[in-house]
Amino acid sequence: MAGGDDQLAELTRLNQADIGDCEKLMAVTTVMTQSVISFLLPQTRAIGQQFFLGGIYELIKFSAPAFIFGIVYSTVRTHPAARWHDYPQFMLNRWHVLFIPSILWTAVYLVGLPQLQQHQHYHNWASFCWQFINGNAAPHLWYNVMMLQFIIIMPLFWWLARVMQHNPSRGWLLFVLTLLFEICWHLLYERLVFHNSHPQYWYLLDRIFPSFLIFAVGGVLTYAFAKRLQPFIAQHWLAQLAFWLLCLYIVTANFFHYGYPVRLTNAPYYLPSMVFYNLSTIGLIATFLTHLQRVHNQWLPLIHWVALYAHRAFLGHVFWLYWLWQGCQHFLPWLPLELTLPLLVVFTVACSFAFAYGAHRTWSGVKRRCGHHQIKNG
Repeated sequence: MAGGDDQLAELTRLNQADIGDCEKLMAVTTVMTQSVISFLLPQTRAIGQQFFLGGIYELIKFSAPAFIFGIVYSTVRTHPAARWHDYPQFMLNRWHVLFIPSILWTAVYLVGLPQLQQHQHYHNWASFCWQFINGNAAPHLWYNVMMLQFIIIMPLFWWLARVMQHNPSRGWLLFVLTLLFEICWHLLYERLVFHNSHPQYWYLLDRIFPSFLIFAVGGVLTYAFAKRLQPFIAQHWLAQLAFWLLCLYIVTANFFHYGYPVRLTNAPYYLPSMVFYNLSTIGLIATFLTHLQRVHNQWLPLIHWVALYAHRAFLGHVFWLYWLWQGCQHFLPWLPLELTLPLLVVFTVACSFAFAYGAHRTWSGVKRRCGHHQIKNG
């Protein structure tokens, strides 16, 4: 009986809201807001409104790093003893949860809304397949391609978590080396790609996993040294906030340096300053969730629930935003921007999560009926 109680307690612990869940919650809501801003900005002519939208965009420009951090943290935490022999079962599960929805939504965008393609449009089967796999099917799918790469190489992070466990000096060394690599990588991107007219396929650098490696390693180290880190970040939250404000000022000043008109292409993830801004934002979110855990906040189950459907809602949100945008064209000129932005965000988030949850329940019901049918026939 005691063994059964221990297993139940462990299962409950693994399915509670964790830091990774909160990171994914913040990431999915902010990336949807970024998409709404990308629809609104080309229609906005007033200088003040352009800088208003640009400032919000820069403020929430942490969604991809937070998503990667959250995915790696939660996966390592819920697979604490995983080894290579667990990889096939892990990938089978992720195939159903992540890869199949990605394939279906990519097909929907390419076939149903081909006008949303990025960089180029398909014109034959070869270019269709190329657009399918490289994340160009819709504006947000580029980092879905990048994120799935972290799922594929997850055994690396399982191994790192074991190696780093109870050895802070190794953890510091890994973090410093990864940070140096990331800064050099972003300097390379800034020199070769950002505002550069070099060969068109250089943009593919932004969808391969090294561009976000520091955030995955951060997720591993946060899990490996949770008992040391959580009291430390709770105690020094004010210093974190001050550092975050400094980083926000730097990245926003750099962005506004380009002046009017405001272009979102002037706010890439791949600048050295953005590495520190994203790390500081991730740290603040982790501190916030740690506080909620400490006081046993009632919103923790909801955070965990939202995180479960975050990826599927993310995949479909541009589809719902596009049709909301088309349906609101007659009303938008009459609404102030300060009202239009939150309304579009709220409706996009609601439609995306409602469909993700409804599709999940429908598919679960179909599988249940098929299972009962097979048992009856058997």
